[in-house]
Amino acid sequence: VPVPEDASVGTVVALLSVSDRDSGANGRVRCAVWPPSPFGLVSTFAGSYSLVLREALDRERVSEYEVEVRAEDGGAPSLRASRGVRVPVSDVNDN
Repeated sequence: VPVPEDASVGTVVALLSVSDRDSGANGRVRCAVWPPSPFGLVSTFAGSYSLVLREALDRERVSEYEVEVRAEDGGAPSLRASRGVRVPVSDVNDN
């Protein structure tokens, strides 16, 4: 679903679930958004994250974002996984 370009900072864009069946440090997962964008991750509870809007959007500047969510566990060596999220921006001021 497109995100309106006038969406408020803090708007939830997607809900994500991340899990690792290991215990201890090997089961702890860190997540990040790449590349830097107007979106960020907020941990809502164990293994669940919200992809949220962190700054204002301007559809005339960028009409769609390709965001990669990267997850890495605390093991040595660490295991990594990533998934892409496409975020289209809808125009609100054109007739």
